[in-house]
Amino acid sequence: MTTARELRHLAGRHRSWPWCRHCSGIALDLGSARTRAWTSGRRTILDVPTVTFPGSGATYPIQRGTIVDTPGTSRMLDRLLGHRLPRFGRPLLILTTPVLGGVAYRAQARAAVEVLRPRTVLTVPTARAVAMAVDADLTRPLLVVDIGAHLTEVTLLGDGAVVDARHTALGTGDLDRHTPPSLIADAIVAMVTAMLEQDRTSETLDALQRGVLLAGGGALRPDITYRLTDRLHAPARPVPAPHTAAVRGAAHLLRTAHAHPSSLPVVGVGAGSE
Repeated sequence: MTTARELRHLAGRHRSWPWCRHCSGIALDLGSARTRAWTSGRRTILDVPTVTFPGSGATYPIQRGTIVDTPGTSRMLDRLLGHRLPRFGRPLLILTTPVLGGVAYRAQARAAVEVLRPRTVLTVPTARAVAMAVDADLTRPLLVVDIGAHLTEVTLLGDGAVVDARHTALGTGDLDRHTPPSLIADAIVAMVTAMLEQDRTSETLDALQRGVLLAGGGALRPDITYRLTDRLHAPARPVPAPHTAAVRGAAHLLRTAHAHPSSLPVVGVGAGSE
């Protein structure tokens, strides 16, 4: 693992990136239900089911924010992106990770993306990527709620770094007549309430008063967002195109690294390199 100082040194050695025609990059968001990727030079985001192989024999290598099949994840990434890699050079890869994924998740993800032959891998917490996608003011406390298909995260950011975070293994993919949308909203309210009760500062309250940023597919559900606004007594605002916000934030970081490598943000970002 590289340190922040080493990362800045690495960035400084690549000041020619903006003028290098063969330099490339990949922004990647590995979700339990869908995987989204953006590569340098493309105008659209690749958005596909998170399955090792499509069809009746599909297997699911990522479940509820956990990589349960690392080789299967590699095969999926090779199928999705292998033919899109440049013939020359190795890409810079920026990967979003669950806020509470921890070292184990990052190690598994790092092993999985080796199939893409990255020059360097940077990991960024999903909540920070979402905030970067909408150019949020990170100098003030910010609450980000990411409602995925099988995992929901509530994250408090302070100065862009993760201050507190909670999650529940519940998402929109679980909704049916036995699991109504109100169950997800109530779980989010419970997590925010716990954060408020355990916060010895005013950061969580300040962030809540600013309003909650909603991302993930669940942010497209009015039955969830309306209940959150009512129960939290604070605005709950879906970000634009919330289902792709995380990968767009990673792409923003990637473009920043290519255009101004010496100013690459490292607070709250883990890095791994060969």
